[in-house]
Amino acid sequence: MKWTMFKLLLLAACALLPLDGHAVTVCNVKEYGAKGDGSSKDTAAIQKAINDCAGKGGGTVVLDGAPVFVTAPILLRSHITLVIAAGTTLAGSTDHDDYPDKEEFKDHGKQALLTATNAEDITINGGGVIDGRGESWWQKPFDPRPRLVVFDHCKHILMQNITVQNSPMWQIVPYYSDDLTFRTLKVLAPQHSHNTDGIDPFSSTNILIDHVTIDTGDDNVAIKSGQPGSPGPDAPSRNIVITDSTFLHEHGLSIGSETAGGVQHVRAERITFKSTDQGIRVKANRDRGNADIGNFMFRDITMEDVRTPILISEFYPKVPETITEEKVTRLTPFFHDITIENVTATGAQQAAIIVGLPESPIRNLKLINVHLSGSLGAIVQYADITTRDFTVKADKGENIQIGAGAHGSLK
Repeated sequence: MKWTMFKLLLLAACALLPLDGHAVTVCNVKEYGAKGDGSSKDTAAIQKAINDCAGKGGGTVVLDGAPVFVTAPILLRSHITLVIAAGTTLAGSTDHDDYPDKEEFKDHGKQALLTATNAEDITINGGGVIDGRGESWWQKPFDPRPRLVVFDHCKHILMQNITVQNSPMWQIVPYYSDDLTFRTLKVLAPQHSHNTDGIDPFSSTNILIDHVTIDTGDDNVAIKSGQPGSPGPDAPSRNIVITDSTFLHEHGLSIGSETAGGVQHVRAERITFKSTDQGIRVKANRDRGNADIGNFMFRDITMEDVRTPILISEFYPKVPETITEEKVTRLTPFFHDITIENVTATGAQQAAIIVGLPESPIRNLKLINVHLSGSLGAIVQYADITTRDFTVKADKGENIQIGAGAHGSLK
């Protein structure tokens, strides 16, 4: 019996070892001189720990044993797990000069606090906090600002059990990256913080966003590809799944507005929206679209006090009073094959705005078991819609205003 138990314990211990028989490299940043006192800049020590672990084929970089490690921008490497322990914060330097100018996403910007470029197999976890301390940047919202966490041309990325907050600008950005999972996260910023989007996949593929709470000053999630007026070529964003999440305040779940590379195959299920400006939002304009923006499924969604629960518009930022037809160009958006199913929204100001372009109407939009109520009803123009068990209850005016170019089973 004793020998059997010993063998079981030995097998269990062996299961924790890497398959090649080598111990996992662990690099604690305090052993590299990091103070974690909340005032000293620990940039050099953190970067040295990352570089040493990467140089040994990969490993785990640990931040613990101190409350706040302050850093200027650092670079993540392949095969690194960054563990920010519970009770520990990795805080961005508030010195603007610490963030170099950088051409990023084909635009002028600043280097992000954490950047991985052409890297793979990166994990960020541990239960702690990444805090961009972006308050001073929000005062000049139209100046170039750094983002918080950027994965640039990366693959096999996992962020889980971590809080990301207060970025100067967009908080988590996969850019031309593949196979990323964001699970059990909190992404936070005050409502007044300009452009502090939660998670913004940009020309990226095969992404899972699961059990995430996002409460920010702009889009909770914004799926993008290409810049306005882009000369191309631009890669699409595709195969993105968002599940079992809660979105609080600001602009909801957006596809767009930058979609010059196209967006395909997005599925969002079991999401709760509370007090956001929009809920389901697909947006573009004639200077930032693509001929393939579609195959979207939004299902099992509850919205409470959302200003506009459904906003699908090929006019951004707003629908003009007079709509005229224009010539189709390479950047004309074409929205198609969108299904919205099992959605309930109460306390809206405007139940829905669904407006396509005269030269490029929205095609094959399905509304199934969708029930919306609010002060004003739904507006529909230049869209082909199929409905089943679709109701709108407006406190004043028409429940559904059917305008020019609206076709289908609306009534």
